[in-house]
Amino acid sequence: MAQYKQRCSKCKKNFVLVNSWRDRNPICYECQKKDLEGEITDPAMKKLFDIPDDFYLTSHFLRNIKISYLKYGKISEKQIEFFQKTVDEMLEKQKDNS
Repeated sequence: MAQYKQRCSKCKKNFVLVNSWRDRNPICYECQKKDLEGEITDPAMKKLFDIPDDFYLTSHFLRNIKISYLKYGKISEKQIEFFQKTVDEMLEKQKDNS
């Protein structure tokens, strides 16, 4: 899949890696950093979201899932499943590069 860089739709100064034209409003990590901060009280969710910051930096999907949880207090089983799958793939890729 072809990837390209596009300016953040919020701050207009940072570039965001975009996978397709469907990402109409790409937002950089710096603009979403404040939304990612919050208190997670559920131990299972705390363990789920306890991943390296580099993963949140590179994946817009992971940031959106965490922001959704912090905003609404819950996420669906499918969201949890794909969050874990994405993190596992990123860990595997990181291991291969090391």
